[in-house]
Amino acid sequence: GLKPKMADKPDIGEIASFDKGKLKKTETQENTLPTKETTEQEKRSEIS
Repeated sequence: GLKPKMADKPDIGEIASFDKGKLKKTETQENTLPTKETTEQEKRSEIS
């Protein structure tokens, strides 16, 4: 029972923490240069 719960909890924390970092990163990247990498990163982040 420990493993499933542990795998679920970090996911939520990771998303929240990643969201903040992604928001800043995406904003800067899009402002400077919206490249394929930025689009792929957003796609990957949505799928993950």
